[in-house]
This record gives sequence, structure tokens and C-alpha cells, in this order.
Amino acid sequence: MKWNLRLAAANRGIWKASELQRLLAERGLVISAGKLSGLWSGTPNAVKLEELDVICAVLGCGVEELLLPEPEKVTKPTPAAEEPTAATGEARRAVTPAPAPAGPSRPGDRPTCPPQPQAQARR
Repeated sequence: MKWNLRLAAANRGIWKASELQRLLAERGLVISAGKLSGLWSGTPNAVKLEELDVICAVLGCGVEELLLPEPEKVTKPTPAAEEPTAATGEARRAVTPAPAPAGPSRPGDRPTCPPQPQAQARR
């Protein structure tokens, strides 16, 4: 996706980030200088849906003017990724459960251990 805020703002006569920041603040959206820099430069880290609502209201535009799809940048699937999976109807392999570990079978049971040779006491 391409972020198109700067051009959308310019189309409405807003040429400076500080002017947009003031208009957003008037609508209740206070944005830090760092975040506004990311929004204005075209590379925002994140944009909340609530922020998009205010930006669209201030600019009088829709989200489709701010976010432009770039499908040519999406990587094409590799042949291995196109193989059928269980979700597409391929039969699943049978799974054999592992044997249960030796030890108590119920809470409170004590594990049974083989008898150990007793060391003879020294005299």
C-alpha cells in the first residue's frame, strides 16, 4: 500500500505538515511531531482507525484516497506454496500418539522405580 496523505492534503491547499497538525488538533486528534513526520513523509509506522477517521474528516476525503493499493509489489507464490494442503482437501497423514511417560497416572500417585542396589555400610 502506498500512503498518499501529502498529495491528498496538497489537493486541498494544505502545504505544510504544521497546518495539517493544527487542523487535526482542532478536531481532537493531537499528534506528536515525530508521528506527524512519519505521516507526512509517506512512511508511517502505524495509523489507527480512529486517526484515519479524523484525517478523512479534516481533508474531506475517503480512505481510498489516502491508501493506494500496489498489487504489483506483492510477491508471487512459489511453486511449493501452491501445493495442496489439508485445508484444500488433501488427505491428512495418520498421527500415532507417543507412548505415555512412565510415572504417576493420577494426581497423588507415586512413581514406581526399579529397585536400586543398596550400598553396604562401612564398618
